[in-house]
Amino acid sequence: MTMDKWLTLEQIAEYLQMSASSIYKMAQSGKIPAYKIGRQWRFKKEEIDKWVEIGRLQGARARGKR
Repeated sequence: MTMDKWLTLEQIAEYLQMSASSIYKMAQSGKIPAYKIGRQWRFKKEEIDKWVEIGRLQGARARGKR
């Protein structure tokens, strides 16, 4: 059985080196993979890592098309 690593808003902000308010806004608007449990946001580390990688690849493709 694999255990998912769940992070809080503060932990994911530190992990991504972003402000907690920016992460909060992104979570509310659906721009970052997040789950609202009660009144708190939670993030799966594996999904965040995939999301970052996809963004990196899309950025590289966009730069290559110039």
